[in-house]
Amino acid sequence: MKTRVAIVEDNARFRTELGALVESTKDLELVGSVGSAEDAIARMPALAPQVIVMDINLPGASGIECTAKLRELLPDVQILMLTVYEDTDSIFRALQAGATGYLLKRAHPRDILKGIREVKEGGAPMSSHIARKVVESFSRPPAAPDPELESLTPREREILDLLAEGFLYKEIADRLGVSYSTVQTHVERIYRKLQVHSRSQAVARTTRR
Repeated sequence: MKTRVAIVEDNARFRTELGALVESTKDLELVGSVGSAEDAIARMPALAPQVIVMDINLPGASGIECTAKLRELLPDVQILMLTVYEDTDSIFRALQAGATGYLLKRAHPRDILKGIREVKEGGAPMSSHIARKVVESFSRPPAAPDPELESLTPREREILDLLAEGFLYKEIADRLGVSYSTVQTHVERIYRKLQVHSRSQAVARTTRR
């Protein structure tokens, strides 16, 4: 049977090219392609893909947030990130959200097809540049303790970790069994303690732990 593949990519031209690439094979079937995280979350459960090729830089919710949500809706789906980004923060956030592979858009088409097949079979394909960054991150000496991060309460650390995984405030509230306003209050305290002004700045601090 053919592997059911879906694409989440906001660049219409690249989305079309990638779709044509998938359809050109005998063992893969394109079941759908969308241009935003919101459309993906709405449509993917009905399409039931086995593999989703996901871009990180989407309009609205990011590909990382979309990945985290889709892994909740479709626990068995495999998600291959295909992106122009190769910074360590994006790599680890994507993997933490539930991505099972990470390739660059400039990868050769045969490597993209190989990556789709690998994630379907339980592999974790990565380009050589990205694999090197992952290895380097483990070889670095541990960072000194961050006193501002250490000042967070256990609940604040829990919420910060969920933010880093791409969860929305409402989703965090539902997961922790608290109100939306309680999550907002915790996030405001996190921002004050870390001396940051946005979600991305707060999440970036977690990568230095």
